[in-house]
Amino acid sequence: MLNQLRQDHANMARMLHVLQLKQKTLAGGERPNFQLVREVVDYILDYMEGFTLPLEEVCAERLRERAPESIKVTEQLAKDYRALKAQLKRLSGDLDMILMDAVIPMDRFADDLKAYLDAHRAYLRDERELLFPLIRQHFDDDDLERLADALPDGAAAELERLQEAYPELYAELRDAPEPVT
Repeated sequence: MLNQLRQDHANMARMLHVLQLKQKTLAGGERPNFQLVREVVDYILDYMEGFTLPLEEVCAERLRERAPESIKVTEQLAKDYRALKAQLKRLSGDLDMILMDAVIPMDRFADDLKAYLDAHRAYLRDERELLFPLIRQHFDDDDLERLADALPDGAAAELERLQEAYPELYAELRDAPEPVT
């Protein structure tokens, strides 16, 4: 189960890397492929709803029972998750406007995208450094099985679906370097 979580983190890091490349293009004064940015943002929003939220709910519930001292960590992660999702939804709205040829200040959009990328990377780091050790320490095999049952099929199935739905995005992900975790 923890291996799946690590793999899913690696895949999210690849997504963020693709967005970072587009952000750098934009910050350099060029227009990136906004449709590809849209695909990445949509994918991450779906992923957050289908994977991150259930993960946090199951972990927080079980950790409250097993390790009440972990409540501060799980509450902070939940707060950070809500803020991250709100940032991404704002970016999504701006992308809608850009794709409809509305006038959006590109420097502001580039700055907002960079702020989101920094926040999401910090969130992944906090999960890896704060939540994963709690899972290792306080979850037994039954807990891990319950956690696995509450989550989607995992990285492999998502990447397969992504390859079919977004071939251009999948090609970018495939060519992205292995993230350092």
